[in-house]
Amino acid sequence: MDTSLTDEEMIRHYLTSQPNQCFETLYNRYVNKVYRRCLSMTKDSEKAEDFTQDIFLKVFSKLDAFQERSTFSTWLYAIAFNYCSDQLRKAKRFRFSSIEEGIKQDLPDMKDDPVHEETLVLVKQIMTSLSENEQTLLQLKYEQELSIDEIARIYKMTPSAIKMRLKRSRDKIYRLYQQQCDS
Repeated sequence: MDTSLTDEEMIRHYLTSQPNQCFETLYNRYVNKVYRRCLSMTKDSEKAEDFTQDIFLKVFSKLDAFQERSTFSTWLYAIAFNYCSDQLRKAKRFRFSSIEEGIKQDLPDMKDDPVHEETLVLVKQIMTSLSENEQTLLQLKYEQELSIDEIARIYKMTPSAIKMRLKRSRDKIYRLYQQQCDS
């Protein structure tokens, strides 16, 4: 099987003739990303592994329904996000990885800096005051690094509507941050 093909080309050419190899190639390309997404939402490595396996089983069973209205990765990430959200909602333990934790992981030298630590604590407090929808949107953009178009497909909205919601959420965080700093 030609692994240099795009995901969409692979599905078109090999799904009917070599479904197991097609799925294995896609699985190998995305298992780590899906796992990280699950882990960021569950904060539990065992649960994230289980969810990842469930998601790929679901994707494999629906792969013939993939219609290329978006890229395969966007379709997969939407399934992963929705699956994790549903499972966590059912468990009544819906928690998101916050943006400040992502910042801290990306910049490990900030951990020992008390000024940055204070800022991160404040941003974390502010994030909890946002709606679940605002938190999710910010997480998809800044932690999962999805494009505006990918987020728009997930939400079934226009890219300009997503941009406006992101801007409002960022403005709200900035405004609340300024209020806290000024008081």
